[in-house]
Amino acid sequence: MTLERIDPPELARPSGFAHAVAGTGRTVFLAGQTGTDADGRVVPGGVVAQFEQALANLLVALRAAGGGPELLAQLTIYIVDMDDYRAHARDIGAVWRRLAGREYPATAGIGVARLWDAEALVELQGAALIPAA
Repeated sequence: MTLERIDPPELARPSGFAHAVAGTGRTVFLAGQTGTDADGRVVPGGVVAQFEQALANLLVALRAAGGGPELLAQLTIYIVDMDDYRAHARDIGAVWRRLAGREYPATAGIGVARLWDAEALVELQGAALIPAA
């Protein structure tokens, strides 16, 4: 099973996301992950470093559920400083491609005042479709 990414020609060309994703299988909901290390401390280095750690954390949970990044169907990114995030969009995109590949899930970026960990700049939450065994 593979996911089908659907990008209708009537919509603007997506960059860093898919407009829609369809597939079948077991749905796995992935809890929000911030850029915390194994000891629960937010990693230093700004939004790119935190995005990398948060994505790595999300992928660890997904792999534990039997999937990989290619099975991500949906991703929500909660962003504390949207201007800072957008200023680093190319670097964040490079992190995505290195850790998750060139396919993107249906994605939303949402600006928030703060996250659970006061030092956290981003949080990633998602859903994946894992093929039946």
